[in-house]
Amino acid sequence: MEDAYVLQLSDRKFSDLYLCFCGYAKCEPLHSFGPAVRSNYLIHYILEGRGSYRAGGRRYDLQAGQGFLIEPGTQIFYEADEKEPWTYLWIGFNGQRAQEYLDDAGLGGGRLIFQSGQGEELKRLVFRMLKNYTITTTDQFLLEGSLYLFLSILAQDHALSSVQGQGADNLYVRKAMDYIQDNYGHSIRVADIAEYVCINRSYLYTLFREHAGISPQEYLSDYRLARAAEFLAAAELSVESVAYSCGYRDPAAFGRAFKGKYGVTPLQYQKKYRAQQEELQKKRREMP
Repeated sequence: MEDAYVLQLSDRKFSDLYLCFCGYAKCEPLHSFGPAVRSNYLIHYILEGRGSYRAGGRRYDLQAGQGFLIEPGTQIFYEADEKEPWTYLWIGFNGQRAQEYLDDAGLGGGRLIFQSGQGEELKRLVFRMLKNYTITTTDQFLLEGSLYLFLSILAQDHALSSVQGQGADNLYVRKAMDYIQDNYGHSIRVADIAEYVCINRSYLYTLFREHAGISPQEYLSDYRLARAAEFLAAAELSVESVAYSCGYRDPAAFGRAFKGKYGVTPLQYQKKYRAQQEELQKKRREMP
C-alpha cells in the first residue's frame, strides 16, 4: 500500500519531450512494484527512507537523496524497506529527444542511479505539476517547463555527483573534493589543494586521474562552473558578481570558461533562463 498523489496525462502538445504522468507517494513497509516493464521513461527520487531497485540483473539499495531511472522495455522491480519505507516522487515522460536529454543529465545507457541534494526543489516542481493538472494550453506549457527544469537540476548535479562517486574510493581524493567544495569561491590553486591533503601535486594528479577520471584542475573548474550556472539561474546577480563568487577574479576568463563548457556566454545563459521563467509566470497570471 502507498499514500499517493498521481497525475496522468493523455493529451500532449509537444513531441521532443513530454510529460506522461507524475506523482508523490509515502509507501508502507515492503510496498513493491513489479516485476514489470514500463513503456515510458520514469524517474523516481527518494525524499525519505530506504528501498531497493532491481534492473538489468543488478540490485541497488537506495536511500533519501538518491534516485533511479526506469527505461522503456526493461524489466524492473522496486520495493520499500521493511523498517524505513521510502517516500518518493516520480515523473514519467517520453519524446523524440528524451534519450538525448537524459544523456545530458548523466542517465540512461546503463546509468540508472543518481544523487541530488536539491530534493526540495524537485519536490516543489512535482507538486506544481500536480496542482496544474488541466489540459489547457497554459497548463501544458507550465508542465513542459517544469519537466525541463526537473531535468536541468539533474544535469547540474551530474558532473559533480558522477566525479564524486568515482573518486569516493580514495581518502585523499575525498578530502580534496571536500576542500574544493568549501573553498571554490576563493582563489585556490591545485597547489593549495595538495598542501591541504598533505601530498605533492604530482601524486594528487595521479590519484584524481585514477579515481575520478579527470585532473584536480578540471574538477575545480567543473565545480566552479556548475555553481556559476546555478547562481546565474537562481540569483539576482550580475555576471561579474557570479564570477567573483565562484573564484574567478577575471570576468573575461570566466566568460571564456563558461562558454567553453555550456556553449553560450554567462549573460546569454542568464537571459535565456529568465525569459523562460517570465514566460511561465505570464502564463500563470493569465490562468482563469
